[in-house]
Amino acid sequence: MRYQRQIIIPEIGEKGQKKLQKSKVLVVGAGGLGSIVALYLASSGIGYLGIIDPDIVELSNLQRQILHKEENLGMSKAISAFINLKKLNSEIKILPYPDEITKKNVSNYVSSFDVIVACPDNFTTRVLLNDHAIKLSKPLVMGAVSELEGQVFDIIPPKGPCYRCIFEDATDDTINRGILAPVAGVIGSIMAIEVIKILIGFGDTLHGRMLIYNALTQKFREVIFLKNPSCKICQ
Repeated sequence: MRYQRQIIIPEIGEKGQKKLQKSKVLVVGAGGLGSIVALYLASSGIGYLGIIDPDIVELSNLQRQILHKEENLGMSKAISAFINLKKLNSEIKILPYPDEITKKNVSNYVSSFDVIVACPDNFTTRVLLNDHAIKLSKPLVMGAVSELEGQVFDIIPPKGPCYRCIFEDATDDTINRGILAPVAGVIGSIMAIEVIKILIGFGDTLHGRMLIYNALTQKFREVIFLKNPSCKICQ
């Protein structure tokens, strides 16, 4: 009854819904993007949903991180996510990790899930997730937002391209940039769709394609990117 409006979609059906129920997805970052991704994956019936984030809920987060509520202020974002996702869907397993992705633990986290969703706010974590997703052949859905723009693309091993092919020389941005909250909603929703498509196996994924959204013009544009022949990660 809960998922009947999904099940009647020909590309999903009961078989696809059962695949979602058996799937394990890790959302890295429970902020603006992670909030949207986690809410839609939980409501769609992902059987095991891991949420990893080392931070606590602050008042300034609530403008865009809609997974968290005022009563969660001061609480670990991972635990806040667990509480609020359980209220949305008590039938699935929510696995909260109040932890930070590091070189020491990234392999253990990535290896335990079917699909990884990268929603961090820093380049270092994205690179770690990329490298280990390639190494362990785990699909990785990557998204980012800033001010009035967002982007999303997929990395699906063993075929390239990967994150390093596009952003080989990128560094963490130390400027505290703003974000229009609904932009995170748009990109996070697309990321959730990509996860579901990858798990069930229908439609065209954003592998080798970056979808860029501009809220100022209300336009999407697509950028095709190829594997870097000199990339040492996705050879």
